[in-house]
Order: sequence, then C-alpha cells, then structure tokens
Amino acid sequence: MEPTNQKFMERVVSQKALQMGNSFPCQICVVGFLCGICLTSLFLAVLTSVGTFGFTGISFSSLSMGISPWNSSSEIINVISSSDCNFKVKETERWVDSKPREPESDDDERVSLLTEAWGALLADRQPEENEFLQRFGLSKSSLPNAPHLENCKLSAQVNKLLDERSGAGKFPPWTTWKGSLNMYPASATDENVRSLNHQPVSDGTHPPWIVGSDEENYPLTRKVQRDIWIHQHPINCNDPNIRFLVADWEVLPGFGIGAQLAGMAGLLAIAIREKRVLVAGHYNRADHDGCKASRSSWSCYFFLETSRECRDRAFELTKNKEAWENGIIKGKDNYKSKEIWTGKIPRVWGDPWSYLQPTTDINGSLIAVHHKMDRRWWRAQAVRYLMRFQTEYTCGLLNIARHAAFGEEAAKMVLASIDREWPKVITNKPKSDIEEFVWSNHGPWVPRPLLSMHVRMGDKACEMKVVEFEQYMGLAHRIRMRFPHLNNIWLSTEMQEVIDKTKSYPHWNFYYTNVKRQVGNASMAAYEASLGRKTSTNYPLVNFLMAVESDFFIGALGSTWCFLIDGMRNTGGKVMAGYLSVNKDRFW
Repeated sequence: MEPTNQKFMERVVSQKALQMGNSFPCQICVVGFLCGICLTSLFLAVLTSVGTFGFTGISFSSLSMGISPWNSSSEIINVISSSDCNFKVKETERWVDSKPREPESDDDERVSLLTEAWGALLADRQPEENEFLQRFGLSKSSLPNAPHLENCKLSAQVNKLLDERSGAGKFPPWTTWKGSLNMYPASATDENVRSLNHQPVSDGTHPPWIVGSDEENYPLTRKVQRDIWIHQHPINCNDPNIRFLVADWEVLPGFGIGAQLAGMAGLLAIAIREKRVLVAGHYNRADHDGCKASRSSWSCYFFLETSRECRDRAFELTKNKEAWENGIIKGKDNYKSKEIWTGKIPRVWGDPWSYLQPTTDINGSLIAVHHKMDRRWWRAQAVRYLMRFQTEYTCGLLNIARHAAFGEEAAKMVLASIDREWPKVITNKPKSDIEEFVWSNHGPWVPRPLLSMHVRMGDKACEMKVVEFEQYMGLAHRIRMRFPHLNNIWLSTEMQEVIDKTKSYPHWNFYYTNVKRQVGNASMAAYEASLGRKTSTNYPLVNFLMAVESDFFIGALGSTWCFLIDGMRNTGGKVMAGYLSVNKDRFW
C-alpha cells in the first residue's frame, strides 16, 4: 500500500510543479536563474584566461601619492611582464596564477604604504613629504632602510674627498679605505692612518672608481685612470709651466650624448699628448632648471675633469692675448676636426690595446682582432675618467629610476624581515658601526641577474645595419640558455614599436623609462627636441648607467652609444661578462 501512496504523491507533486512552471512569474524566475548561471560562467572564464598570462603590467607613473619628483617624465620607469599594456595609475596588483585575486590583504597594503613612503622621501619636497608621513603617522626614522636607494648626499661628500687634493697638494686618501670608513672616529684621529692617507701615490695604488682586478678590466685600466687623474690635477695650477686646452662640448644638433663624449675623448687624448690640462667649458645639455647651480656644466651630472683651481686659472688665461700667442692656452679651433675625432692615441702606456681579450660576440663568434682597437681602448679609458663620480643630482635620478622599477620588490623583501605589525609597531634601532661604515661601500640593490638591452633603430639605418627586436631577443635567449635564472631585462630604446613588441615575450620582465617614443623614422635631433632639453638628457644617462651596472649587455657596436657602454663596462670590472652585439662597428 505504501508504494501506491508514494506514486500518488509523486504524481500530485509533478502536476503541481507543471502548473507552477506554466505560470508566467515562474517562467521569469527560471529564465533569470539560467541567465545568472551563464553570466557567472562567462565571468569565471575571463578571470581564468587573464590569470594565465603570468603578471599584469605595473605602471609607476604616479608614485608618492601623486608627487612627480623633479617634475620630469624622464625619471619615471615602467615595468611590464605580460601582454597587457593598458596600465592604470593605481593598479599594482600582480596575477600569479589563474585564480581571481581576493581583496588587497594587509601585506599588500603594507607593501604599498612602504613603497609610497619611500617615494615621498625621494620627492625632495618638504611640505608634500611631511604631509604624506603625517597622514599615516610615520616619520623618517620609522621607515625601514630602502636597499635599492643610495644616500646621495653622503656619496657626493665621500667622492669629493676622493677627488681632490688636500692642503699643500697632499694626495687623496685612495690607499686606506672605501666608502664611509674614513669617517669612523678611530680612523679620523689615528696619526698613522692620517699620515698614510697623504703619502705620495705609489705605482700600486689605483683610484677607487675602478672596480675589480686588472684581469676584470681592459689592460692597464687602473694605472691609466690613476695617471689621467694626476695629469688633470697638478699640485699648483698657477705654475707658469702648466699649459691648458680649453674646449666647449660639441653643440651641433645632430650630435647625441655619445658623439659629445667621443669628441671630448679625442680632446683629452690631445691634451695628454701635448702635456696640457683639459678644461671643458659649456655643456649645452645641462642648460635646464634641474641643474640649478651647475647649469650648462658637465658638473651637473659628473665630477669636473680637473680641479676648480685649474679651471679658474685656465679661464683667466683665455682673456690674456699673450697666453694664446705663446701657446700657454689653446682651444678647439687650434686643431683640425680629424685630429679630434680620429687623431693619434696617447702612447704613454705603450700599446695595451694589442692584447685585448676576445670577449665580444658577433654572429656567434668572438672577435679577436679588428681595426681601431686602439680607439676602442682609449675611448673606454677617457669616458670612464670623465664619468668617474656621479653628482648628487645624477645619483638622485638613478634613485628615482630604481625605486620606480624595483621599489615594490624591495618593499616586499624588507617587510618580510621586520615585525609583521609594522607600521603599528615600530622598533627604532640605531645603526651599528659595521652597518654605517663598513657596509657603506655596497651599491644599491637591483634584482639580479639583470640584462641591459639597447635597441637602436630609426634614422640609425643610414650609419649601420639595423636589425629587428626579435634578433636582440634571440641573443637574450642564448644568454638564458647558459644562465636559466635570468628573467629581467632593462630595455632602452627610442622606438615605440620595440616597446609594443615586448608583449610577445611574457616570460621576461621588462623595465623601461616611461617617456614618449618615436613612431616612424624621424631624426634623433627632432625626437630629442620634442622631449625637451631636460628629459632628452636625463633619461638616456639613466639608461646608460643602468646598462653599465647590469650583469649582461646586448647592443649594436655600430651605435656610438653602445660602443661607449661597452667601454664603460670593460673599465668597470665586467670584461668577463662579455658583449653580444647584433652588428659590428662600421669602421671595423
């Protein structure tokens, strides 16, 4: 009997359900329910597909709560490691798998807060800085140390001590210390240390701006750099036997920074051959508001090529007709263009270029011998000397670049090593002596290994063989085959099409300056004019110096810019990192 009753109840329920299903309100509910399922499925599918790209792009175009340090787009960096280039200012989320991201966690909020707090300090604008820190109940002392940032003021002070003679023509203290160690109280008061600091420089002493051993640099680099400094810094600039070569930097519109450096390298060669002190005059690229006290001078970006005493004496003599007639002073007009650009290389040190090691790779083969090996060696030495010490301004530009590119990663590392309750719980610990003095010589942190790549295209086709971005990336793949942990590329290029093509390489992390780039084949002079003097000078120098400090470099030797980067690396302890070039120099 029970089965019969059960079947009866089932029929009753089915009939009721059918009647309800035929009603209009029920039909509306069912349709709505099914549509909801479809929309939910579609939404989940979209999120899943987005998650598979690896990382979304990150824009650093508005750091420090809207503060744009130094009001220049040249100091802003973008990092991208996915196929999405449509950045939003505040979007710093990363996708690490195919799952939708939950609302920002406490850790993410702390990372953002620390990153922006560091950025506020970089702004170098007291009102905005204080406003930001006060808003979150912070102070400078409560912020953890930023490993990717350099103390620019302190570095400039230390470098000044290393680049000038003290009283009575005593030599700089190259022999006893590095970094801030000379400021340690015991060193400052020790008579033996102070005496050693001012002893005459010996043959074994090398200048502190050279990194690495002789084997890690071009032949005789340490000796040559020491000798150039001594030549350019005579004990007594008023000695009547001291002669000068005074010359402005090249100013022709078609001359980029690389050409200007190559020209000044030629003038330095002439000065050494003729036993003259080179004094560089007007530098047009420093003629902007960022340079302030050093406007229109190379000293806006790097230390002067000679002492201020010698510069004052040389400029005084330029007003003396007799000094010109007697050859005590000469200018650029005293030499033919050929002498400056392709003149003889100083033979003071013999011919060390004859035993350059083959570390340049072109088309899979090492280049052991080529034409103009002497000029390649000399330009490397000259540019290394001219750029031996960065000014506080240049150091600041690099700080902003590193913070924009690596600040978030640095914040994550730092927060993983301190109290998880920061900034609610702040422990202010004074720096130990080893932190302040011994470890002061360690450079700022960057994610390593780091590959720098300079892609030169556009109007350069009239001077060298131009290749597509894909060929550069082919060389990057070759490096990665040997060093599989290589993932990061610092990309410098003037072409927008190159930036666009990075979307095709989702397994690389690309970092690049956020400036307007060329579309088409406009001349470099026209492109730089569109950027303005400040931006067109600052952002290439940042790229140049980042390339010098990177672990690997890919470029085009047919480009003077790449040629000089290679020279700086080969006098900066990176000979054995090698150089992969997409072409050879046009004069080889």
